[in-house]
Amino acid sequence: MKILLPVDGSKSSLNAAKYVGKLVKDLRSKSTVTLISVHDDIGLGHVKQFVANDVIDDYLKEVSEKELKAAQKALDTAGVKYSAVIKRGNVAEEILALATKGKFDLIVMGSKGRTGIIDALMGSVAQKISNTAKQPVLLIK
Repeated sequence: MKILLPVDGSKSSLNAAKYVGKLVKDLRSKSTVTLISVHDDIGLGHVKQFVANDVIDDYLKEVSEKELKAAQKALDTAGVKYSAVIKRGNVAEEILALATKGKFDLIVMGSKGRTGIIDALMGSVAQKISNTAKQPVLLIK
């Protein structure tokens, strides 16, 4: 089973990572887990005119690596092997694109992410993915 695990550093994201660790052990079949961290740089629009694109890339990569650490530790503790992908762009679109391109069987993600008021205005990433994904989506609190 191929499992895609979007990670954003939130508590529910960490809970999803822990759940995947338990799930893979319980399945006792060959499973692959891919962590994905995506950052939308739309909020950095005003900075782009003063800062080089590669500096923004490095910054977003550093933030993603920090957010991935807790999930990586949870999977390491469970003895689950994984790979990690870092993307930049629309969060839901990037996750859905990888889910389709990678032919994942399941997406497991936290039900509430790092965003706050934006979710109320635009709808949450979890909601967009669960409504749009072709594969099953398991939301973890």
